Amino acid sequence: MAKKKSIYTKDVVLVMAASFFFMFSTMFVNPLINGYAKNLGASSAFAGVIVGIMSVAAMFLRPIAGNLTDKFSKYRLSFIGGVLILIGVLGYVFTPSSAWLLLFRLINGTGYVLCTVCMTTWLAFLVPRQHVGEAMGFYGLMNALAMALAPALSINIYQKIGYRESLIASAISALLMVIAIQFVGDHAKPIVKDKSKMPKKHFKIIQMNVLPVAILTTLFATPYFVTQADLVTYVEQKHLSVAVGSYFLIYAVVLLIIRIGLKRYFDTVRFGVWFWISLISTVAYISLLAMMNNNWQMALAAAGMAMGYGIIYSVLQSTALLLAPIEEQGLASSTFYLGLDIAMAFGPMLSGVVDSVLPIEWFYPVELVLIPFMLLVYFIWRKRLNEAIDHH
Repeated sequence: MAKKKSIYTKDVVLVMAASFFFMFSTMFVNPLINGYAKNLGASSAFAGVIVGIMSVAAMFLRPIAGNLTDKFSKYRLSFIGGVLILIGVLGYVFTPSSAWLLLFRLINGTGYVLCTVCMTTWLAFLVPRQHVGEAMGFYGLMNALAMALAPALSINIYQKIGYRESLIASAISALLMVIAIQFVGDHAKPIVKDKSKMPKKHFKIIQMNVLPVAILTTLFATPYFVTQADLVTYVEQKHLSVAVGSYFLIYAVVLLIIRIGLKRYFDTVRFGVWFWISLISTVAYISLLAMMNNNWQMALAAAGMAMGYGIIYSVLQSTALLLAPIEEQGLASSTFYLGLDIAMAFGPMLSGVVDSVLPIEWFYPVELVLIPFMLLVYFIWRKRLNEAIDHH
């Protein structure tokens, strides 16, 4: 019996490595940018604008990035994105004032948008369509590991050497991303068809087949980003004696085990199975965080988040690509990330409102209101979502 050919070619590994570097660069900055802005003289309100402007801008830039990705080489756009991230981060290091920091935040955000959309689409281009789920599982793992490790390292490095010096690590990571893609052989240029026989393409904001995926992405990602932004403050307000700094490290380790163990199943198991596993796990980890008073409950909550958000993230990402036609893979990717941007931008804002009007004991239970909406979206579009794996 012939040995199955691995999908992890040199190009695939390099794109995955590059995705880790650009995500690490971005997530390394996030925990520091608020304090750095204030350190440069920004008011609390203006510092908040500087922090949030990247996510808000991303929502408007996603459709542009999606349309460009379907028309140009994925390498070219990823290279431009990586260079913009590098310029943005170097700008943070050398900026003389908070006003300039806002400008460099926008440059960084533009690069981030291009990289997320282009590199997801690039990876899907490099693997056989029947293995998109497995590839997205490992691509998502690279992103998740970067999102877990970068904030922990940035806080520790900043406390030892200060803001400007620690941000150099983010710039180095962006530079490594730019270098890594230089060695990818397949630049994923769009397939050129006979233009005379093709209908004229118009600019699209979203890929309509992917709309339910984007909505579910927002709903599942909101508790994740609320936890990322507010878990430390939540623990302080409840005066809990837990090692909160270990939460996302536990999440990353559990996620690594899950993604490796389930890698073959992402391409063969229908969406509904993953949805129910993730839904139940989401209810579990939100409930555990609500009642948490020791490290065991915290660790179980982190594991539940890995089972919930960690699994559904990759499933939603691969489902988005499978539901869209080949010529609109970039638009499908940008639609998926638009759902993520909405959660990233507005989740922490809404949690701030909840925290200001309700006792801290209600901070997590209130998030369970998202569950009925998840069920509603799934039941409306379950046929389309479950048939996605038939589009290999």
